[in-house]
Amino acid sequence: MSLTSAPGQAAIDANALGARYDAGGANIDFRVYSSRATRVEVWIYKTSSGAQEKVRYVLSKNSTTNVWSKTVPVSTLRDSYGITGTVYYGYRAWGPNWPYDSSWKKGTGTGFISDVDSNGNRFNPNKLLLDPYARETSHDPITPACTDGTLYASGVGHRNKDSGACASKGIVLANDATSTGSKPTRAFRDEVIYEVHLRGLTMNDTSLPAAIRGTYAGAAQKAAYLADLGITAVEFLPLQETQNDQNDIDPNSADGDNYWGYMTLNWFAPDRRYSSDKSPGGPTREFKAMVKAFHDAGIKVYVDVVYNHTGEGGPWSGSDGHTVYNLLSWRGLDNPTYYSLTSDYQYPWDNTGVGGNYNTRNAVAQDLIVDSLAYWRDELGVDGFRFDLASVLGNTCEHGCFNFDKMDSGNALNRIANELSPRPDNGGSGIDLIAEPWAVGGNSYQVGGFPWKWAEWNGIYRDQIRKKQNMLGMETITTGTLATRFAGSSDLYGDDGRKPWHSVNFLVAHDGFTLNDLYVYNQKQNNQPWPYGPSDGGEDHNHSWDQGGVAAEQRKAARTGLALLMLSAGVPMFTGGDEVLRTQFGNNNPYNLDSPANWLYWTRDGHEANHEEFTRRLVAFRKAHPALRPANFYSSADNNGNVMEQLRWFRPDGQQAESGYLNDANNHAIAWRIDGSEFGDPASAIYIAYNGWSGNVNFTLPWPGNGKSWYRVTDTATWNEGPNAVRLPGSEDYIGGEWTVYGLQGRSVLLLIAR
Repeated sequence: MSLTSAPGQAAIDANALGARYDAGGANIDFRVYSSRATRVEVWIYKTSSGAQEKVRYVLSKNSTTNVWSKTVPVSTLRDSYGITGTVYYGYRAWGPNWPYDSSWKKGTGTGFISDVDSNGNRFNPNKLLLDPYARETSHDPITPACTDGTLYASGVGHRNKDSGACASKGIVLANDATSTGSKPTRAFRDEVIYEVHLRGLTMNDTSLPAAIRGTYAGAAQKAAYLADLGITAVEFLPLQETQNDQNDIDPNSADGDNYWGYMTLNWFAPDRRYSSDKSPGGPTREFKAMVKAFHDAGIKVYVDVVYNHTGEGGPWSGSDGHTVYNLLSWRGLDNPTYYSLTSDYQYPWDNTGVGGNYNTRNAVAQDLIVDSLAYWRDELGVDGFRFDLASVLGNTCEHGCFNFDKMDSGNALNRIANELSPRPDNGGSGIDLIAEPWAVGGNSYQVGGFPWKWAEWNGIYRDQIRKKQNMLGMETITTGTLATRFAGSSDLYGDDGRKPWHSVNFLVAHDGFTLNDLYVYNQKQNNQPWPYGPSDGGEDHNHSWDQGGVAAEQRKAARTGLALLMLSAGVPMFTGGDEVLRTQFGNNNPYNLDSPANWLYWTRDGHEANHEEFTRRLVAFRKAHPALRPANFYSSADNNGNVMEQLRWFRPDGQQAESGYLNDANNHAIAWRIDGSEFGDPASAIYIAYNGWSGNVNFTLPWPGNGKSWYRVTDTATWNEGPNAVRLPGSEDYIGGEWTVYGLQGRSVLLLIAR
């Protein structure tokens, strides 16, 4: 059901699905959706795990809404069943493939017909099901006390196993008044995004008390550091509840570990593992306090969300692919509503590679997406979201096919943008929407193909800049192609009315090399022993290069890449630790490494400290110069009559770069000048030169404006290394005026301002 109270505003209120106390706290209202169930019961527990239920209630169905509900007096739970503290609960459901039989007892097959029927129903009353709208969960399905994953499985040998004592349970939460502070209202074009794993951010930080390392409370202590670095938005890898308690079963092994968290078990609950306060309500309170700490520092909080698949996964490996599936929540309540299935309803349709598509075209399944996003926005204070494999949310087909169509008004992408109030172009209240614009197969690769109001990870920017830096002589990237990327990728975002800031520019992200490793390793190194591996998978075509094994060249390449990123139109993103040349030791897919080797470190050697200061000053330069953050694509016209175009491209000889030069694969050097006066910039002009060739190139500098001269802010060459590699405002190096010749080292960037 849609909980939208008015166009453009998705609301969470007392009529929401889930388990909620009424206004006076005297009753608990249980509500759950299922269109295909024939009977639903809520089972209530006094403890979270290891014990049987205290009481069970049959829910009543509203035939119009397909919502099953029951109101339970708190006094009854207290006086009749001794439940005086936290209320834990789950659902059991019967349906056409397993009709209710009054003689059924948990752990038996009474009433069973099939694990799945011709309509895709997979009901099994032996499996206690987590409420999709639970606000917190009690624990993960697999814990040190409950290591048997077959408890949750269907199929021969598993279907009659009762999961009740071990299953994750919903927690009935009272309302929480913890403040999330005042949300920043900056325009998205002004952001500098720092992508990081919440646990990895502080697990190695010995300056923090051990009890809060790797937690929301620990992350809150890093708000000041990130603000000082110049970060305006921190983007956390998934924080919604996932199976990760098992990471601790063997802390010295990666076997079965889920470090990144892209297998979500519930879309409302903040992950308990990341909370130092694991008492009921503790994760919610601690998460909100963390958000407030970032907001108080002027930093937005983004969360990576996974709505393309779920933690229930797909068919079990080695099974017949037909009957053996996990039933943890959605699948056991209404499989064809919550999952996109093959045309015969027997298997999941899979564009994710990790278990099958969530049914993002179904209106009820979309409700769950919209309602949970609204909860994280309104109740938990989140400012924006990055959507994993977001092309699945553009699917126009429920079952038997996949087709991405951004024009389809009924797809989840358009519904999210219509109901959740994206931030206005020039800032204000609202949320920032960022897509990972690809999935697996079909027409799911959609860089540049998302609807209006959606920003995208620009994977084409990443690949082409990497190729130019690292694959000289092996890949052809013309200066014209580079110019398009540096100027905001108008070919991708200008054709449908979007802006340069709809391009989230990046060179590295969590799923690949770090910035350092991109220039230090020729191939992935994923088969190392713990704690550096082993990790399966990972991209084989990384466009990486070790710079001939010369450490100074490797550091130069990292400075050059970061400079190009920060000086390009669009929104820059880099990963946690790139500011200090963090390494993953060549592992480009450390999804399973919950290890010290994969956590950020907080000691600095001299080179790391220098790169951190380089990053800090370069970010500060970007923030100080609005000419680098255009609201619209640059114009080649002189719009204010000062005889300087808003942007002009130059050849190294100082002449304008025309199409013949830009399209010639033999050319590797390009420069551009931006008229700062058209943007209210403190610099009357900015000049950037990139020498993509291996040897030195002389650049003849263009006119800096009447009465102006050029001053050097930075040069990423090997000779300019140290804490002052980026000059502070007012202390830039005098270079000269028009026709001055500047020799730029190979694979380096020069940044000048006119004054």
